[in-house]
Amino acid sequence: MPIITIKVASLNEIPDLEAKLAAIAANASSEVLKKPRNLTAVVVERINPAHWFIAGPNLATHGKSSFWLDIRVTVGTNTKDEKAAFVAAIFQQMTDLLGEVHEESYVYVNEVNGDAYGFGGKTQEHRYVTGKLHPA
Repeated sequence: MPIITIKVASLNEIPDLEAKLAAIAANASSEVLKKPRNLTAVVVERINPAHWFIAGPNLATHGKSSFWLDIRVTVGTNTKDEKAAFVAAIFQQMTDLLGEVHEESYVYVNEVNGDAYGFGGKTQEHRYVTGKLHPA
């Protein structure tokens, strides 16, 4: 955990784009939000800029790239300042990689209740309770 989804529409041909985006997301998740890198999963999907519309025209018409990053974390595990720093870091690093990015590019820190979220068949709430009952 966390799971990160990135949708990207790039006007520029960037070699290994998916791997570079995954690294940006995983690094920021680990460094800024303090999430365990070994439990971070990233899914990247490319979108044709002609199919991404902002205020009417598509990105090709705007002449800009764009992205949407959604990270799911357990509610209450990050402060407002950490989340703000994550949003800023992602936007800057995406701009550095993609070139001119439309301002209407989004980072969404999606906080999910621990009893409704998990991996490996166990919820985060289960892991928390188990850790309290059987500390390492």
